[in-house]
Amino acid sequence: MPRTRAADDVAELVAAARDGQHRAVARLISLIEDAGPQVREVAAALVPHAGNAQVVGLTGSPGVGKSTTTSALVSAMRALSKRVAVLAVDPSSPFSGGALLGDRVRMQTHATDSGVFIRSMATRGHLGGLSAAAPQAVRVLDAAGCDVVFVETVGVGQSEIEVVSLADTTVVMLAPGMGDGVQAAKAGILEVADILVVNKADRDGAETTTRDLRNMLSLTPHPEAGEPFWSPPIVKTVAVRGEGMDKLTAAIGEHRGWLEAAGEGDRRRLRRAEAEIEAITLGEIRARIGDVRGAGTLPELAKRVLAGELDPFAAADELAESVSST
Repeated sequence: MPRTRAADDVAELVAAARDGQHRAVARLISLIEDAGPQVREVAAALVPHAGNAQVVGLTGSPGVGKSTTTSALVSAMRALSKRVAVLAVDPSSPFSGGALLGDRVRMQTHATDSGVFIRSMATRGHLGGLSAAAPQAVRVLDAAGCDVVFVETVGVGQSEIEVVSLADTTVVMLAPGMGDGVQAAKAGILEVADILVVNKADRDGAETTTRDLRNMLSLTPHPEAGEPFWSPPIVKTVAVRGEGMDKLTAAIGEHRGWLEAAGEGDRRRLRRAEAEIEAITLGEIRARIGDVRGAGTLPELAKRVLAGELDPFAAADELAESVSST
């Protein structure tokens, strides 16, 4: 069966991306974001090349210094001769729907480094601090030969823990004087943190924040004997001056070693694949629901529920049958 021109284009882009051509990487991510007909070709072409990069998620409230810390971590990783990518998920512009590109502005020091790729992605209304296209974008960066992929989330507070489904290592950032210790406990962020960072540690209250975190971690129940257990280290940094980056880089490396030794890395990758498959499936179902809505099926079912002819569950059964037959 002859290959289509679209498939040929994707194959050429993947080959160029693996050769380190930033324009090809950017084009592949754009194809994924646009969710056009070539998305499936892109996904299929990436399969043989992905699965090697360490994915590090950085999350935390707005203003804690995520972008500054990410930039400093990029410098630290480049000093170790690692190829690095940054996927910075920004809020969508209410006018264009695109990313606000704030992180690009703050990472200009790496703009001319061929070993660093930085991409901003818009959330486009997707909740949880990530873009819906983020998993596939990470796969592009992985397949392009990046050793480390940093995923910096939008900073939306308590709904931001979605990053744990994407990252091998989740770094949760806090800052003194922002009530972050209490907020972290309320949001359940401590449960997803692999590494805790108290940034702006030169400010008053840094020791109090660190102490509060230690106390909260001491209350975290340990797993059953024999199950893998990792106690999140607390690292104090002053990212704007590069202080503490060596300790944070070491903690990221130690966590990767633990993931491999405990087998937790494989379990996390399995959960990540399950979540991605589920998300794609739900997206296709929503698209089909949109089709039956356009055909009048959903509005008609809603009218019958309001008229007392159907209960919502029976209506949902009819909708599911309509969706499955499309």
